[in-house]
Amino acid sequence: MAQRGRPAKAAKGIVQWDMGTPNQKQRQFLLARQKYIAYGGARAGGKSWAVRVKAVHGAMTYSGIKILIMRRTYPEMESTIIQPILALINSATLDGRPAGQYVATYNSTMRTIVFSNGSLIRFGHLQSANAITEYQGQEYDWIFMDEATHFTEYEFRTLGACLRGVNKIPKRFYLTCNPGGVGHQWVKRLFVTREYDLEKENPKEYFFIAATVDDNTALTPEQKRDYIASLDVLPDDVRQAWRYGDWDAMAGQYFSEFRRETHVVKPFIIPREWPRYRAFDYGLDMFACYWFAVDFDGRVWVYREYCESGLIVSDAAAAMRTLTPADEYVQFTVAPPDMWSTMKDTGKTMAEIFTQNGIGLVKASNQRVQGWLVVKEYMKTRRDGKPGLQIFDSCARLIRDLPALQHNEKNPSDCATEPHDITHAPDALRYGLIYRTMGAQLAEARDEDDEDDELEDYDEAMCGGEPDASYVLCG
Repeated sequence: MAQRGRPAKAAKGIVQWDMGTPNQKQRQFLLARQKYIAYGGARAGGKSWAVRVKAVHGAMTYSGIKILIMRRTYPEMESTIIQPILALINSATLDGRPAGQYVATYNSTMRTIVFSNGSLIRFGHLQSANAITEYQGQEYDWIFMDEATHFTEYEFRTLGACLRGVNKIPKRFYLTCNPGGVGHQWVKRLFVTREYDLEKENPKEYFFIAATVDDNTALTPEQKRDYIASLDVLPDDVRQAWRYGDWDAMAGQYFSEFRRETHVVKPFIIPREWPRYRAFDYGLDMFACYWFAVDFDGRVWVYREYCESGLIVSDAAAAMRTLTPADEYVQFTVAPPDMWSTMKDTGKTMAEIFTQNGIGLVKASNQRVQGWLVVKEYMKTRRDGKPGLQIFDSCARLIRDLPALQHNEKNPSDCATEPHDITHAPDALRYGLIYRTMGAQLAEARDEDDEDDELEDYDEAMCGGEPDASYVLCG
C-alpha cells in the first residue's frame, strides 16, 4: 500500500513510499484499537514488518507523537528494526526523486528518529531490570515491545506506566511474541488464556492476534517450504511452539509446579518452638535475604523477605540484624560460597565482615542442579495435600521471581542465569533449602550469642562436610 506522509517545509508536493501489502493477520494488527495489542505466537509470522510499518505510519499520521520501541538487546534492535525502518524512510520519493531527507533524520547517538512533523521514534533496549529505571517518568503515546516474552511482567508494567501525555493521541502498547522465554507465563495469561485480575485488569483492553508461518504471504512458496522443513526436524515441543504457536508445548518455566494458590499463604505467628534460620544471596545489585522456619513435619515456611540494592556488606549485615527481633532465635545464616572469596582491596572476605558485624555464616553448597532439585522436592505435594514449601504472601519478590525462572538452554537441568535480576531471590531460597535444619524439636530458647556453639554441634552432626541429598530431604 502506498503511504502518504506530510513533507518537510522545504519540499513541495506529496512524499510517497511503498510500505508493502499486509497479510490478513498483519492488517488486524495495524487496525486494532485496544490499549494492549499482541501479535504472533509462532516463528516467521511477519511480526517485525508489522512493528516497523505501524510505527512509521503512526509517526506520519499523528504529528508530534512520541513512540518507544524496545527489545532486550541493542544488536537485535539494530538489525531487525532500526536499519529496516531507515531503509523504508530512505525509499520515500517526491516527484520521483529521493525524499528521505525531507521525511526524517536519525540521531545515532540518541538512537532516535525525528520526523519533519515533530514526531519521534526512540529505540531502547533493556539488558537488565535495573535499566528500567531510566524510563520511569518518561512519557510516550505508543510503546512497542518486540519479543515480549524476553521481558518480565514487572518490566512490561513499568513501561506501561509511561503511556501518558496531555494530547488526543490514543495510548497504545503493542507487543510481538513467541512461546518460551522469561515472560512466557504473563504473556500467555494476558493474551492467550485471558486470565485477569478483574480488580486491576480490564479484559476489554487486551487483544491477541495469533499468526504462524502459514499467514506470512511475503515468503515465497520455496522459502516457506524450506522454513517449515527446518522446523520439522526440531524436538516435538520446540516444533509445536515455533511452528504452530502452541503456548502449552514449550513454556520454558523451570518451576512449572509452582502454584500461588498452594505455595503461598497468609502470614501468621510462627510458633516459638519451630527452628529458624536465614539464607541470602548478596551483590551490590541486590541483597536478597529470607527467614525460614521448619515445623514438626519438616515443612519449610519462608516467612520474611528483605531485598535491597546498593548495600555494602556491613549495611547488609546491619539490615539483617535489625529485621530479626531480639526475641527471635535464629540458629544460623546460610551464605553463598563467594562470601569466602578474598577481596583485593581489603584482603578480607565478605564472610569476615559479616562476622565482625555480628552475623556468623555457614557456607551453602553451590551445586546448582542438585540445589534446584531440592527446591523441586520441597514444592511437591505431600500426603496431607500441602507442599513441603510454604511462602508468606509478604515475600513478594520471591513469589514473582521463582515462577519466572527458565530452563538453561545449554543445560535444561539448570536454571537460566538471565535476566540476572530475577535470580537473586530464588538463589537465596536454594541456599536455604539445601542447607536446612532437621525437623522441629521442642527446646528451650537460647540467646543468639550461643549461635557459634549451635553451629559446632550442627557441623559435627554433618561429619564436617556439606549435606548430601538424603540429609537435606529428610523430614
